[in-house]
Amino acid sequence: MYDIKALYEAESVEDAIRLLTEHPEAQIIAGGSDVLVQIRGGRRAGKELVSIYMIDDMRGVSMLEDGTIRIGSLTSFYHIAEDPIVQKYIPVLGEAVSTVGSPQVRCIGTIGGNTCNGVTSADSSSTLHALDAIVEVTGPNGVRTLPIKEFYLGPGKVDLAHNEVQTAIMIPKAAYEGYYGNYIKYGMRNAMEIATTGCSVNVKLSDDKKTILDIRIGYGVAGPVPLRAVTAEAAGKGQPVSMDTVKLVSEKVLEDVKPRDSWRASKEFRLHLCKTMAERATIEAIKRAGGDI
Repeated sequence: MYDIKALYEAESVEDAIRLLTEHPEAQIIAGGSDVLVQIRGGRRAGKELVSIYMIDDMRGVSMLEDGTIRIGSLTSFYHIAEDPIVQKYIPVLGEAVSTVGSPQVRCIGTIGGNTCNGVTSADSSSTLHALDAIVEVTGPNGVRTLPIKEFYLGPGKVDLAHNEVQTAIMIPKAAYEGYYGNYIKYGMRNAMEIATTGCSVNVKLSDDKKTILDIRIGYGVAGPVPLRAVTAEAAGKGQPVSMDTVKLVSEKVLEDVKPRDSWRASKEFRLHLCKTMAERATIEAIKRAGGDI
């Protein structure tokens, strides 16, 4: 059984904000794939819940007039992976969310819940970092946006006030146009597994496919929050498409990541994973971009 004090069902974003303001101890619930597990385990037992699951305006993928891809925070992993806009312009995100849990979890779990829980292992987050995603937050004072790297404040903590709702995640056109990516997840099992480490790489090559114009590398479980390997990125920008460049980039990520020991893996093993995954994901991203390596 689930120990829930009360459940309020919001009819709109504005209604959700009102309910959260009136009930300062309430917890937002969307798909429930995280929150209900936590309640059943006792971590959030006895909580009031504000359900936003029926707010259809927060679902779906669309392209704005300026080319920005807008993903409603209630869009399920399944619908993201199957969406034609995602498949055409940012397929790496579809690949990443397809590694989450089981088919049942992917049908109920949402990208907003995956990012708002603040955990470093969220499969979407490293790819969203590599896509330079923007988070849209709506609250009593209106709408504000911030880069996803600023959304994460610490382990399990995001920049979201109690009476604010994350309403969308946006990928600007400049962040995906001409870029090709690859996401690699390492876990002890092939399914139903929390990432031991995840790495997402996006590259943009020159017209002749000989030079790396830009590279963005996102990690999960390589630090207390998802992060970008900025030192490695700087080392790869402007460099020729070659194995020497790939090796340099994969070595440099060790200056950016800060993994820890846990029961899933030692710090040393995660450092090995970070280096190896960066190399493999960069090679695959270059190949997808048309580079010869």
